[in-house]
Amino acid sequence: MIRINLSGVERKPARRAPAFSLPDRMTVACVVILAGSVAGIGWWYQTLERQSAIVDEEMAGAQNEIRQLQSILLDVRRFETQRGALQQRVGIIEELRGGQSVPVRLLDHVSRSVPELLWLTQLTQEGTEVTIEGRSTTLIALSDFVGNLGNSELLRKPIEIVNSHVESARGTGAEESGLEVIAFTVKAQMAPAAPTAPMAQPPAVASVQAAAAR
Repeated sequence: MIRINLSGVERKPARRAPAFSLPDRMTVACVVILAGSVAGIGWWYQTLERQSAIVDEEMAGAQNEIRQLQSILLDVRRFETQRGALQQRVGIIEELRGGQSVPVRLLDHVSRSVPELLWLTQLTQEGTEVTIEGRSTTLIALSDFVGNLGNSELLRKPIEIVNSHVESARGTGAEESGLEVIAFTVKAQMAPAAPTAPMAQPPAVASVQAAAAR
């Protein structure tokens, strides 16, 4: 029988895990904190970028809406200006007709010569000189008006624009919109009246007069 003496066997000491010193622990803690901070900053930056993109998109949409509304508002103000001009044009024509200070034929010709985007403010006649004042939104309309005036035997050519200058439009919302009009003065001379041809007599009357002359 074999006996083994276990009491005499030398036991090896258990291996202990290496212990971290305080500086090492502080270093590890700093690294962990730094990594967490970097990750947090990265997440925060990406969040800001997404929010910034959303805000930029919303601002772009709002600016487009503002431009559309401004265009619509400008069209409305132009319409109001044109409507006011039309009312002024009708008013001056009715006033002139009521006063009868201008021959009806001349007044009708002047009113028919007025193109779009142009209206009259005053029309006077002194002797053979006719003076017309008004407003226009374009030089083309003013040129057309002068050309139309010349298409009649009532006025002698040339028809002159004696004064024109740019001024702010007047009317509802016109001054705020910055619209400008051309104030003008046109002068023309009345053409001399054509001689009236003698009225032809009926044949019977002519025969009686001829017989009486004999």
